[in-house]
Amino acid sequence: MKILHSMLQATVSHGPFLIGAICVICGSLLSVEHVTGDILISANEGKYDLSSGRGTPVERPRPDSLSILDFAAFPPRVAHVEDIANSVIGPPTNVAITPDERLALVANSVRQYTSDPKRPVPDDMVQVVLLGESPRVIAKVKAGRQPSGIAFNPAGTMAIVANRADGTVTVLSIRGDEVKAEQTLEVGDPASEPSDVAITPDGTGAVVSLNKAGVLRILYLADGRARLVNRKLPVYGNPYHVEITPDGQLALSAGSGAQDGPDADALSVIDLAAQPVRTSDHIAVGTGPESFDISPDGKLVAVVLMNGSNLAADNPLRTEQGLLQILARDGRTFRKVDELPIGRIPEGVCFTPDGRHLVVQEHAAQQLALFAVSEGTVKDAGVRIKVPGFPSGLRRAGKGR
Repeated sequence: MKILHSMLQATVSHGPFLIGAICVICGSLLSVEHVTGDILISANEGKYDLSSGRGTPVERPRPDSLSILDFAAFPPRVAHVEDIANSVIGPPTNVAITPDERLALVANSVRQYTSDPKRPVPDDMVQVVLLGESPRVIAKVKAGRQPSGIAFNPAGTMAIVANRADGTVTVLSIRGDEVKAEQTLEVGDPASEPSDVAITPDGTGAVVSLNKAGVLRILYLADGRARLVNRKLPVYGNPYHVEITPDGQLALSAGSGAQDGPDADALSVIDLAAQPVRTSDHIAVGTGPESFDISPDGKLVAVVLMNGSNLAADNPLRTEQGLLQILARDGRTFRKVDELPIGRIPEGVCFTPDGRHLVVQEHAAQQLALFAVSEGTVKDAGVRIKVPGFPSGLRRAGKGR
């Protein structure tokens, strides 16, 4: 493929340090040099705009894309890869990267939007993206309807996809560059909306969030297959994102119950080491915890909150900023230690693999905001990265938890 244009530029103004990176190639994909450092991937949708507060299909949509961030240095090197379908519908964990950074899986939860934002048409495909010198889609694997959250096991030999419109999860095998659907397992009825999945650090179990049912389900994993445990763990609100701490002791789920703010929502804590496994705590946070991320050392949790910034302009509870809350590990739970303002309609949030920085997706501004992390404190790094679309999903390499 012939490279037509490649540019990396940085400008400093009175506002944040702004980075724009563009790599355009002939055809539908972009060409980048081999990524040698630890990477994050932002999935950016061009079809659906939430910034009005009502959710509207874009009249002249731009292609969906991935933005690949290489944090071998700071600020990171950035490349944008076009025509990789994804959707803002569902939790911002519709992308996952193998531990060796060779492959990414990207789910396109919705293939068509309608005039009714509550009635999108589900897709059922997961794209396999080969990373490296020339990122490109090398295969598509059929999962269930509306594939949403994705998680890899630590070995990178298995991935699990939560199928939100089917009440199922799909187990994928990974052998080299070949990704194959091996099993589809019912974890609830279709109305329960399985939305996300997290795999334990030892690869022997997984936790699945059932958004509308307000519970988590547990899976045992062995020999490339999953088995459902006859146990439902009640959690706060409607859980989207779910994660497991690096020590495998605790799981967290983010639940939304408040619709218009300023009422508090909560993160639920599940004690995975207890006999039996149980929901052990609820941590009050602000309104609309769209996503959260646990730091690589397990000491911090970053939570992004809508805070009313996703409401329509004529709503008296509308605000002009989201919030980033920081929680610190406190024994077998977490406690709030800090809060920072962020842009409107935050979607994904992710620590870098070395834990030294934090990335937040700001949907309305179509950009990524970067924060510095040092000795348990988080500060705005003053860096903003523009992306070619509405950032909707965010993950770091090997992030299965």
